[in-house]
Amino acid sequence: MNRLIVLTATLLVAMNTFAQKRIVSLNGAVTEIVVALGFEKNIVGVDVTSTYPASMQQVAKVGHNRNISAEPVLALNPDLILGTDNFLQPAVIEQFKTVGVKTQIFKQEFSIEGTKKLITEVADALQVPAKGVALVKQLEKEQAALKIKSTGKKVLFIYARGAGTMLVAGTGTPTEKMISLAGAQNAANSFNDFKPLTPEALVTANPDIILMFDDGLKSMGGVDGLLKVQGVQQTTAGKEKKVVVMDGALLTGFGPRVISAVKELAGKLNS
Repeated sequence: MNRLIVLTATLLVAMNTFAQKRIVSLNGAVTEIVVALGFEKNIVGVDVTSTYPASMQQVAKVGHNRNISAEPVLALNPDLILGTDNFLQPAVIEQFKTVGVKTQIFKQEFSIEGTKKLITEVADALQVPAKGVALVKQLEKEQAALKIKSTGKKVLFIYARGAGTMLVAGTGTPTEKMISLAGAQNAANSFNDFKPLTPEALVTANPDIILMFDDGLKSMGGVDGLLKVQGVQQTTAGKEKKVVVMDGALLTGFGPRVISAVKELAGKLNS
């Protein structure tokens, strides 16, 4: 009995010690998972893709995860740095480790199964595996209730930051995966990743629907501004003014809200 008491006390001390850790999260999905696991108050810094929940707007921003440098992260005196390998530069990760800060880098797979795996790994890193199991079970419950019909509609995702910066999403992108999960098909399937938008690409893709981030469409001046882009009005989507917008973090995050994202996108594509 005494041995059990000692072990329990040791475990509680370890948990309390970890609960005081300062966490910097460099990925929006990872941030959402950390919050869902009960460590919201431990987060002292995030990258700019970490926009959910709203409380993250009050947390220090250390830059975009595609071009994070070590200095602003380390300036927050973190005990634990969390990120994913699809954005962070290896040299920056090495800097974190060189100065002795515990750093966990996860492989992010843009799928529902990938989200479950990420939840499990983040929960293990935070030493709360049981909470990870519970969160995965909740996700599986939502997944089981998900009813999506394949429509065959062609959807083109356009990333925009004003008319001067417009890219279309090809294969292997988070948006392609989400479009597929929502029962539609990606209109641009002849290239990987992203490429600059051209009138020729628009006409060739001829999407039924154009999909954008809500802030991306806003940067274009709304639907009317988008229709002024050469080639848009020659597409089925342009002729019918069929433009769908979603929050960027929800659409491409593949975090704990992934099923909600699929449902929302499917509903908008079929409305």
